[in-house]
Amino acid sequence: MFPELISRCAALGSEQVAALEAHYALLCKWNKVLNLTTVDRLEEAVERHYCESLFLAQHLTPGTVADVGSGAGFPGFVVAVVRPDCSVTLIESHQRKAVFLREAARKLPNVRVIAQRAEQVSTVFDWAISRAVSYSDLAKSIRRLSRRVALLTGAEEPPADWSLEWEAIPLPSGKQRFLRVSRETGEADRR
Repeated sequence: MFPELISRCAALGSEQVAALEAHYALLCKWNKVLNLTTVDRLEEAVERHYCESLFLAQHLTPGTVADVGSGAGFPGFVVAVVRPDCSVTLIESHQRKAVFLREAARKLPNVRVIAQRAEQVSTVFDWAISRAVSYSDLAKSIRRLSRRVALLTGAEEPPADWSLEWEAIPLPSGKQRFLRVSRETGEADRR
């Protein structure tokens, strides 16, 4: 069932589908003892977590990517699976979630997991991505981590004081969800 549902979102290779399906199976197992997601129906999980992440992955250029507040691995894990030309760092301050991410990503050579708060990370990336993290939490680190940002959001726009220009792309699933991609504006404010 998973392969059929995911094929509605994107044309993926069989190895990519298998990696995403294995992630979903591990997510279901770990979610019984660790609150990784409240979405537990397969159809909703594929649409909300995997398809949205796949949509974001299509809009990135190759390079280094920081997934801020990675949680269960969305969107960063999915980006790593479908974009081997991206080196993805999953940043997750919750230690148990970071353990889950390490287990989920152990077969992916283009993934590393950092178990600390994003504002403690000193690396600069080509892209910073995030999903389901509040703007106030992201504001502490997002502009320092990268000058290119891609966010999966609801209707609320990012704060103007981030000094970024945004392209708001409606997600195919609709429902007032957007991919917000920053436009090139020069060097990031590295405060």
